[in-house]
Parts: sequence; C-alpha cells; structure tokens
Amino acid sequence: MDPRINQLAEVLTGFSTSLKKGEKVLIETYDVPDEVSLAIARAARDLGADPSFIIRRSRVMREFIIGGNPKAFRAEAAVELKRMQGVNAYIAVRGSNNIFESSDIPSDQMAAYLKAMKPVLDHRVNKTRWVVLRWPTGSMAQQAMMSTEAFEDFFFRVCTLDYARMIPGMKALKKLMEKTDHVQITGPGTDLSFSIKGIPAIPCGGEYNIPDGEVFTAPVKDSVEGEITFNAPTVYQGSSFDNVRLVFNKGKIIEATSSDTAGLNRILDSDKGARYIGEFAIGFNPHVKEPMRDILFDEKIAGSFHFTPGQAYEQADNGNRSQVHWDLVNIQRPDWGGGEIRFDGKVIRKDGIFVPKSLNKLNPEYLLGKK
Repeated sequence: MDPRINQLAEVLTGFSTSLKKGEKVLIETYDVPDEVSLAIARAARDLGADPSFIIRRSRVMREFIIGGNPKAFRAEAAVELKRMQGVNAYIAVRGSNNIFESSDIPSDQMAAYLKAMKPVLDHRVNKTRWVVLRWPTGSMAQQAMMSTEAFEDFFFRVCTLDYARMIPGMKALKKLMEKTDHVQITGPGTDLSFSIKGIPAIPCGGEYNIPDGEVFTAPVKDSVEGEITFNAPTVYQGSSFDNVRLVFNKGKIIEATSSDTAGLNRILDSDKGARYIGEFAIGFNPHVKEPMRDILFDEKIAGSFHFTPGQAYEQADNGNRSQVHWDLVNIQRPDWGGGEIRFDGKVIRKDGIFVPKSLNKLNPEYLLGKK
C-alpha cells in the first residue's frame, strides 16, 4: 500500500473527525480502490473507533436515480437516515471515472432524489463530525490538465498539508467577519455588496473537507445587491457551466446567464430558495491555484471567494432553505484579473493577498512555511 494513503487516513480519522474510543464512523466510498477503505478502517480502529462501510459506484447510482421514483427515493432515504443517525462521524472519499456520469439524468429526477435525501444530508452536516474528499483518478488528472503521476503528487501534497498552521489566521478572519456589517466585492464583471451582520463565521481548516482552507459565513438574505461574474468554470448536477453571471435585487437573483443559460436557470428555479444566497466564503489553500471543475478543490483556491445560491449551513444560518447548494468561485489573483474585498469600507484582501497584519498568516508564504 502506498504509504501516503496511510498518512491520509490518519489525517481523516485523527485531525478531521477526531475519532475516540467506542465511537462509530461510517466510511462511504465512490469509485475508489479498496485499499483506501482498508486504510481508513485500520486508522479508525487504531483510535478505538468502530467503522462501517458503504461502497458505491457512480454508474450504479446513475441507474438508481434515472430509473427511480419518489417512493423508491423516500425508501432509500429512510434507510440512509437510520444509518446516519447511528454513527458519530462520517468520512466520504469520492472518486470519479467520469465527472459527467450524471449529465443525462433528467432534472426532475435529480430534483426528486435530492429532495428525498435532504434529511440525510441535514443530519450528516449538522449532527455528526464529518469530512468529505475526492480521490485522484485519471479523469481528475485530465480535468487538472496534469499527468496522472503529477496529479497524484499534487493531491497528496494538498491533502496532507499542515492544516494546523491555518488556525491563527482563521481565528483572526473569523473575528473580523463577525464584527463586520457591510461587504463590498469588486473586480472584472463584479460589483457586489451585502451585509453579514449578526451571522457567525466558521473556519474550515481540515475538519469538514480535505483539501480545506476557507472561512465561511452567509449574507443577510435580502441584502445582496449588484452583479457578479464567476471566472472559474463549474460542474453542477453533472452539467458544465462557464462564465456564470448573476444580478441581484434585494437578495434575489433576478438575472442569470452562462454558457448554458437555460440549464442554469432550471437549477435556480428548483425551489424558492435557490435564487437566494446561502453562503459567502473566502478561500486560501496555498497549494490549490487553478480550477479543475471539482468544487472540493476549487472552492479552496488561493486568492478566491465563493458565493453560493441555495441552502445555508446551520452553523452560519441566514434562514435560506433550498435543495440546491451550488458553490460558485471567483479568483481574484492578478493572473485572473484581480479584485478587492472590503469589510466596512476597509480593504481586507487585494488581488488575492490579505492586507491587514492580523490576516497575513493566511497568505501563501506563511501557510507553506516560507515565512
């Protein structure tokens, strides 16, 4: 077994989910080698925890969703919810031999499945300690335009970063966000303003996702005004979208265009909450620099932020409810056009670099141990 898999398993069971003796952990894998499940199970047992498993395949899940019906989806959700309620922690490792495997699932089928599974997702997010990560595949290497070997090296470098080094800077950013009222974001195709007053800020430094590196909150639901253009490409529900542009009035998306404008608006019309924003987050993982149409990586890009139509997380709840949660990413480094984020009129990040001294420990030089 590649020793890096064992190292990753120790990060997931130790730092990310903090497993303890006697606890139960559910390990769910999609299209990954058995060695991954074995390594995580052994690392969990070394900590005294009891692992259980769900082994999934993307092609099989596609068949279940594309040919299913609401009754079948509800029955599946009941089983999954019962299982999730019986564990203390959840670790998911998701590979993908084809990121567009679900692209031909009818939108109404996907919506019905997601609606049925939402109680499972809500319990997992709000009632367990959890971490979700991707697994490096040839498909992902192609997305990143890298060789398979180079991408594997990148993957393990990112996933085994010393995430504890993020803690001081994240604490400072959390404190600043929680005393901020007005946020303004400017850049090419973007002039956006909103309030985050009274909404908690949540640091994410390896506890929920690997890779990680963000602090998220949510805008006051009806406060978002202006327009934003997302320069990172995205895949959602198996379909690809480029150059997503959103226009807001009183918090609601009143205009939405992209490389697939019709598909974008179908998703935003899924329910009433899909046209409101449920999350605003600032990303700063120093190893992740370019988008690869995989949101677990892309939302952590150094010098980026993401703005999320749909469901708000319970930890930073602005009251928005939706079956949609779509993280859309804008990169503000100079090589991507630059940009500024201002809190109550003060520049806190310019062209992807944090300006206040209290936030300097979130800049790449510090996180990579070069300063």
